Parts: sequence; C-alpha cells; structure tokens
Amino acid sequence: MRNSLFKNRDFSLLFFGSSVSAFGDQFTLVALPWLVLKLTNDPAALGVVLAVMAFPRAVFMLAGGAVVDRVSPRRVLLGARAVNAACIAILATLVLAAAIQMWMVYLLALGIGLSTAFAYPASSAILPQLVQPQQLRAGNAAFMGMRQLSMIGGPVLAGFVIVLGAHHQPSANAVPDAHGLGLAFVIDAASFVFSLVSLALIRIHGDFHPSEKSGSVFTSIAAGIRYVWADTPLRAFVLYACFVSVFVGGPIQVGLPVLADTRMNLGAASLGILMTAQGIGMFAGSFLSGLGQRLIRGHLGVMVLCIDSLVGLTLAALTLVHTTYAGAALLLCTGVLGGIVQIAIFTWIQQRVSQVMMGRTMSILMFMFMGLGPLSAAVAGALLKVVSLTALFAIAGFTLSTIALICLAIPQMRSIRAMQAEAGKA
Repeated sequence: MRNSLFKNRDFSLLFFGSSVSAFGDQFTLVALPWLVLKLTNDPAALGVVLAVMAFPRAVFMLAGGAVVDRVSPRRVLLGARAVNAACIAILATLVLAAAIQMWMVYLLALGIGLSTAFAYPASSAILPQLVQPQQLRAGNAAFMGMRQLSMIGGPVLAGFVIVLGAHHQPSANAVPDAHGLGLAFVIDAASFVFSLVSLALIRIHGDFHPSEKSGSVFTSIAAGIRYVWADTPLRAFVLYACFVSVFVGGPIQVGLPVLADTRMNLGAASLGILMTAQGIGMFAGSFLSGLGQRLIRGHLGVMVLCIDSLVGLTLAALTLVHTTYAGAALLLCTGVLGGIVQIAIFTWIQQRVSQVMMGRTMSILMFMFMGLGPLSAAVAGALLKVVSLTALFAIAGFTLSTIALICLAIPQMRSIRAMQAEAGKA
C-alpha cells in the first residue's frame, strides 16, 4: 500500500515538499519561544505571543474551512504558506540585523496566525482528494511519520544551532543568541521554497471541479457547524477536543520552554531535546496505531480516552523533572501514546465526513486545537506569575486524566468506532 502511494506523482510531490517544510518548521518552533524569553525574560510575554498568533487563527479558522470547500484546497494552501514564509523571512532579517523588538514579534506572530488559519484546514482537505479511501490510513501514516521524523531531528538540531550561534553575536545591541536564532529562522524560510514548488506542481480534483458557491462564506460556516452538530459521535469528539485544548494545551505550550530555561542546563538545546523525544515517541506510536485498534476491536473512543488518561498522569510527572533526559523520557512516553491516537482519529474523520464538508469539518477540529490552545497559553503564562511551574504541570496533567475518565461514562464518546474504508461517505 505504501509503495502504491508513492507511485502517485502528486502524492509524492506533496509528500516531498511537506517533508522539507516540516523539518524547517521545527527550527521556528524552538527559536520563536526562545527569542521571546531572551527579549523579555518573562513567561507571560511568551503566552501573549502565542495568544496573538491564536487570535486570528481562532477568528478566521472557520472562514478558512469554508473557503477551502469553495476553492481548491491546494490554491488556498499555496497562498497561506507563501504568507507564512514571508513572515519568517522578515523575522530572520530583523533578528540578524539586531533590529528586533517585541512589537515586531507581535505583528509577525499575527501574520503567521492569520496564514495558518487557512493553511491547516487546506492541508487536511488535500489528502482525501489525492488518494483512494482505502489508502487514507497509509497516507495519514506516511505524513504522520514524516512529521514525527522532522520532530526527531529538527528541534535538537535547532537547539544546537542557536547555542552555537551564541558565540557570534551580530552586534553588541543584539538579543542574546541572536546569530543562532536568525540562522534558525533562515533555515525555516528556505524550507518553505520546497513546499511552495511542490504545491505549484501538483493538481487535485478540486482544481478542476470546484464546489458550488451558493450563499456567502458565513452561510457555508453555519452549514458546516450544523453538519458537525448533527453527527452525534463527531460532535462529542469535537467538544472533548475543546476541553483538552483549553485545560491542557496552553499550559504545555508555555510550560515546556520555561522548564528548559529554568530547570535544565543545556539552554535551547534542552528544549530541542524535549521536543525531539516527543517526536520519536509519536513516530513509534504511528506504527502502533493499527495494532492498538485491533486490540480494542475498533472501539476508537474508548482507546482515545484510556490513552489520554495515561498521558495526563505522564504530564503531571513533569513536576518531578529537573534534568533534560528525565523530561525527555516522559515526553517520549506521551509521544508514543499520542501517535497511536492521531492517525486513528484523522482517518476516522476523513472516512466519515462528506468531501464537500471536509474543509469546514477540519477547520472546526483545528479551531479547537490550534485556536483555543494558544489562548489558554496566555492565561497559563499569566498564572506562572502566581503559581509555580510544578503546580502548572500538575493541574494540566490531572485535569486531562480527570476529563478523560469522566468522558468514559458518556455513551456518545464510547460509541466512536473505527470505520472500514468503504463505509465512508461520498
């Protein structure tokens, strides 16, 4: 099945371009929070930056899904990634020129957030137009594996690039680690070229058969919300994702960079190692997803809730961590568990949802994770002024376990079952 996927020219082009871009993304994921901490020495400022990115993402994510369903998702993704690349290139230039200021970071974060509001639903809607329904699991596994491989090498390499660049400051007025930070952003900006070229070369069904454009974008958004709400298992999972994102996603986004900066002795390299360990775990977990579903005989909802309850306990254990490799070991465990779940959930949604509703459905799901999570990160950053990092991790971890165990008593979540490919909707 994997071999037949790569005989598909358009799939291979998309996979290659996305692979290089995903590797580059890891440099910004490490460099941006490190830049904010070095500019401000304030975890609350990091939370604000994440919130500034999240605000346009949250506001425009649903509109992005509606646009994807009305226009080719390939064209939407091409435009969104071009904007993202421009923002990263400007950020790299300002850092290397020792001209970066926090208001510039906020402005560029706003642009990145706006572009990703359209990029996430577009990227999720492309794969079902490139492969056959029975190939979706293998296609999702290939992309998931690629993303996790990028998380294995990318963050740790980014961390060492930043650390090594600390000895070559552009000027006396530059932010600490400026040379390494600027180089990390340059690498990410360059990686976008491969993604843009691949997207320009491929063609998908939506390029030649656009959806009917009846009504306004707001009408399309409302139709998407009604569609998800009418599907009981899908509605239950989206609401569950909302709770997880708000109560857990934000504290983890802020907590990990602060953990590396305050408790560990390798600087940015510690953050890179933590993220790499999680990537290794998710890569391993992606291979165990099919086995996990067979063991629970298709009871996908039960599997997700049981795994999340374990992930919560593992996150709570970060309260005891004071060394890089102890933290990496715990994040390796959360990565394995998360990798098992993600492929199964994405495949279930792609098989369940009508193609004409795919962009809007994915935008609603992404809104829960990508829109609400960073908003809660702003709250988490502010909380770190009054509570300890230990308390933050304990609250986040135990909250996730509690929510998952409560949801095991909800029939709508327990009823979520893995679908056969032929059962998907046309």
